[in-house]
Amino acid sequence: MLTVSTVNVNGLRAAARKGYLAWLAGSQADVVCLQEVRAEESQLTDEVRAPAGWHAVYAPALATRGRAGVALLTRREPDEVRTGIGVPEFEETGRYLEADLPGLTVASLYLPSGDVGSERQDQKEHFMAAFLPYLVELRARAAAAGREVLVCGDWNIAHREADLRNWRANRDRSGFLPEERAWLSRVFGDGSGDAGYVDVVRALHPDQEGPYSWWTYRGRAFDTDTGWRIDYHVATPGLAGRAVKAGVERAPSYAERWSDHAPVTVVYDG
Repeated sequence: MLTVSTVNVNGLRAAARKGYLAWLAGSQADVVCLQEVRAEESQLTDEVRAPAGWHAVYAPALATRGRAGVALLTRREPDEVRTGIGVPEFEETGRYLEADLPGLTVASLYLPSGDVGSERQDQKEHFMAAFLPYLVELRARAAAAGREVLVCGDWNIAHREADLRNWRANRDRSGFLPEERAWLSRVFGDGSGDAGYVDVVRALHPDQEGPYSWWTYRGRAFDTDTGWRIDYHVATPGLAGRAVKAGVERAPSYAERWSDHAPVTVVYDG
């Protein structure tokens, strides 16, 4: 069995103070994908940077220090690690990191968040435009090598109405725009130029609202489960077909949260 967790930690140093390390110590995962690390390795304590029993690799946002940043923790040392999607302007933005394990390429993604009508939205759409062909190429390259692909992370898009509680009030908001949802459909599509991946959690829970993985700190969103499902396991069909269990590790209470996101964990058979 292969167990993989993904979580946006909303600042790894802050998360470590609030309960991340205790969660990691109790995790049964073989791979953990982290997003929004917001720190370089030199800024982390040894306990956080290199937790016992894990091989940890980082891709910080060198272009905008203190922002973004992704990491991968694996029980087995990766055969190879690569940063970025081959587009120079994104190489040091802390958005993408992938590693090769036996028969599998696993990646941690932090897709940019946006704000309608702003430069941030333009940057998000620019990244999306570059990332889709990379996903197509990655799948082809992996297939030629007899490998599966798993891209985990904060995709910052709710794909369907079932993926956020208040979808009617968010139709004009970044993260649920028609063009963003259409782009994600192309990630999951098999048409010309589509990437042909599978939304693993949705495949296992086709009729469920959520399960949500992000709740704003404002108001009572967490208590009322008024959330968004924006943290995904996106896999090639062969691996997705081996998923047997998926869930969100939601904190028991608001006070016990160590991030505004919760880990999304999937168990894959063999």
